[in-house]
Amino acid sequence: MGLFDRKSVDSFDRICWRISGMRSIRDYEIVRKGESAELAEYERYYREGKDERRLLRRGSCPAEQILELLNACAVLKWDGFHGKHPRGVKDGEMFSFEAAVNDGVTIKASGSANFPKHFGDFRREVSGLLKPVEEDRQ
Repeated sequence: MGLFDRKSVDSFDRICWRISGMRSIRDYEIVRKGESAELAEYERYYREGKDERRLLRRGSCPAEQILELLNACAVLKWDGFHGKHPRGVKDGEMFSFEAAVNDGVTIKASGSANFPKHFGDFRREVSGLLKPVEEDRQ
């Protein structure tokens, strides 16, 4: 059986995606740590000529919960998706997505104001698992 012959995601190592708009760039990561998954949302910005990022929110959940979400959203079908910017749309978000799944399979997708089916569902579910990070303000 080839790597893409599988019908479902059985395992994952790392999932990351970026959403960029006119005023912000956000990076998201899900990393498997044994039976758990650690999630993070970062804000990217430029300061003094350097690309930096700041942790905004984080969370954790059972890795099985992320596997169920990946399969419910049919993430394997996203591989190779490149959503061209729709004609007549003057604004919107761009995204890039990459996931290391099933012991060696890499899923890649990207687009501009055009997302794969269930991407919004995936994004909402992950967002619901993230909690704000308290910062030291001195």
